[in-house]
Amino acid sequence: MKTLLRDCSLSAVVAGFIATVISYAGPLVIIFQAAKAGGLPQDVLSSWVWTISIGSGVLGILLSLRYKVPIIIAWSAPGSALLVTMLPDITLNEAVGAYVVTSVVVLLVGLSGAFDRIINRLPAAIAAGMLAGILFRFGTGLFISIKEQPWLVLAMFATYLAFKRALPRYAVLAVLVVGVTITVASGELQSEALVIGLATPTWIAPEFSWQVMLNIAFPLVMVALTGQFVPGMAVLRNDGYSTPASPLISSSALGSLLLAPFGCHGLNLAAITAAICTGREAHENPAKRYVAGVSGGVVYLLLGVFGATLVSIFTAFPPALIAALAGLALLAAISGALSAAMAMPADREAALITFLVTASGMSFLDLSAAFWGLIFGIAAHLFLKLRPVAANHAEERQPAR
Repeated sequence: MKTLLRDCSLSAVVAGFIATVISYAGPLVIIFQAAKAGGLPQDVLSSWVWTISIGSGVLGILLSLRYKVPIIIAWSAPGSALLVTMLPDITLNEAVGAYVVTSVVVLLVGLSGAFDRIINRLPAAIAAGMLAGILFRFGTGLFISIKEQPWLVLAMFATYLAFKRALPRYAVLAVLVVGVTITVASGELQSEALVIGLATPTWIAPEFSWQVMLNIAFPLVMVALTGQFVPGMAVLRNDGYSTPASPLISSSALGSLLLAPFGCHGLNLAAITAAICTGREAHENPAKRYVAGVSGGVVYLLLGVFGATLVSIFTAFPPALIAALAGLALLAAISGALSAAMAMPADREAALITFLVTASGMSFLDLSAAFWGLIFGIAAHLFLKLRPVAANHAEERQPAR
């Protein structure tokens, strides 16, 4: 504690606070959309918010203190996006069963130290194509929502562009502030829905179904490893931190496993918000930036305790604001996923197929578009890789001239 107080600085505390607030500003909106799609009651949604907040806070504090590195843990936004399309067709108990299986698989990957080997074998472009396909509907939802409340959505969009040009780090936060201000000023806020209350964890017994395992657990594992832990570790490495990946992955998976029966769909290393805490803005001395991780964890704990209040706040706002905020918050993630999917010319067609199948929302044999996107993409990848080999054999069979 003495070391923490000695290393504490205003810049690091503020960096942790901003990172946590921004993580709520966008990704939390997706959870509310998933809950609405699945018709989840308020107590279950409150428990869901409680688990991801408390889990992120406890893990962030403990890991930051243990490794003296700004470790930022957050819930999986792409995982939440996947649930938006899945929850209407499956029960919450089946979804929780998939969370448990996902956490166990990721935990085994972390304990075995096989993270780097697995990532090297997975076609990165195909994983990125699947991620882009999952997030695609949120990008289009942004512009569809213009029909409902054009002035609100267009003002939020203009704010996003303005801040992306001047202060990109605060773009999503600024969009939230503008959206809330316009909603309150126009009288669109449903103040009767607001309540002040503490979150209460709700036990949800897991049920296991092989279709749900393939539809949710398989894509969630892929997203966790390729879409969360890879960029999360890249942020740490980019700022000079050599913290081993295995304990971070194992700790996150163990936390997810313990909290899964209360609604937690997955805790991972943060990437975008983590960059706020790992850079020079947090502190000139890299050895003292871990305070930002602790600060962010404390804010997570405080907001998690008042999960019921958070739920009521988001419920009180119009759907157009939520849809626009989710779309704008995920634009960077969609852009990054599309760029990664198209980055390798050799895998471009397979990645495009993965993206199109996943974005289509198709369902076949009770298996989701995300699952089939991976299957079609991997099949195309393997088949197209055979072309140079076949051509080489044909050249070998030709007689010399």
